[in-house]
Amino acid sequence: MTETPSGGDLSQLRRLNSLMVIRELRSAPTLTLTELSRRTGLSRASTEDVVRELLENGWLAEVPAASGMVGRPARRFRFRADAGRVLGVDIGGHKILALVADLEGTVLHSARVAVAPAMRRMERLAALDGAVAEALAGAGLTTADLWATGVATTGLVDGAGRVMLSEALPEWTGVDVGAHLRRLVGGPALVENDSKLAALAESWCGAARYAKDVVVILAGLRTGAGLIIDGKLHRGFGNAAGEIGALPASGWIRAQEHLRAWPPQDGPAPGRAGAGRGADPHADKAADKAADQEAAAEAVFEAARAGDRKAAAVVRRYVRDVAVGAAALVLTLDPELVVVGGGFSRSADLIAEPLRRELDRWCIRTPEVRISEFGDEGVALGALRLALDYVDRELRERRELGDPEHFSRRV
Repeated sequence: MTETPSGGDLSQLRRLNSLMVIRELRSAPTLTLTELSRRTGLSRASTEDVVRELLENGWLAEVPAASGMVGRPARRFRFRADAGRVLGVDIGGHKILALVADLEGTVLHSARVAVAPAMRRMERLAALDGAVAEALAGAGLTTADLWATGVATTGLVDGAGRVMLSEALPEWTGVDVGAHLRRLVGGPALVENDSKLAALAESWCGAARYAKDVVVILAGLRTGAGLIIDGKLHRGFGNAAGEIGALPASGWIRAQEHLRAWPPQDGPAPGRAGAGRGADPHADKAADKAADQEAAAEAVFEAARAGDRKAAAVVRRYVRDVAVGAAALVLTLDPELVVVGGGFSRSADLIAEPLRRELDRWCIRTPEVRISEFGDEGVALGALRLALDYVDRELRERRELGDPEHFSRRV
């Protein structure tokens, strides 16, 4: 990059140079002035000026020299990931998970609240408020400390954060999740479909981080998909890309019914009795039903793993139905990878290879099938990435960075 400004816009040049230095330090634990100069293409003198200003404004910190070193060590610097905090929230049918992270995406604290699909919208919103409050309190923060909040929810979401349609949670259709969160956290809140954010998490730091074209299957008590095309989350014209499960022929509606039909164990589901009891008996009944469904699904996988032939047959039928919709997406997009995430990804030993065989039956070219390592936390991690992307855009677009405290208030 040339360091001679055209048109005399010195402030713009300083900002661009500062952003280059921040970008390089966000991609490496620490760097010296010489390393920064080489990586940014700036002169040593310009690099030193930029680093000095960023130190004064609180964006960077100098790393103390290691003890026992001979001679005068080169000064090393790091990006201050602790300059700000972001929040990621997954609003699901069976849980609400809130994660607090620093500006590098390192999770500092989490809070999980059990919910049920039959909950009414006000009950689910109250549970959302509780999860956010618990996560912030555990991290020693208030809502004023958040730079941005990313929110994942089941259903189709419009650009403002309103749920346009939720088949899994009928009471959730029409809820303006974005407006609710913006009142709660007092800052920018971005809302997206949960399957899409699961794909964003895999592309960011998961099984698909080195791939450009990916289909992510969110496998659980319902099935969804998120698409990464040319390294970017694909939303579609109306934010409905990947919603192939809406087509009955895709098999995704009936897939989980195989698991639900499995006979539950005698007695209450493990961990259900006495858990999460409140004043509303209807909510307790709904929570019990949800726990039974989760326990039944887990029981199928456990029984199949133990050699139960009937359970193994149920799992095969489940995988065959999931594979129909997955094959349609593969034939349309020709992705490099198919990643299976969600709660059922913990049963990868029973799902991955049968899914590969089913895709072989239908696809011209079968992509590699990988299993997410995130379990049921992938969606919340995608919500964190959504918030971090917002902060990154703000960093690029602000004409003056200023200090992090003032920046966070403007965000």
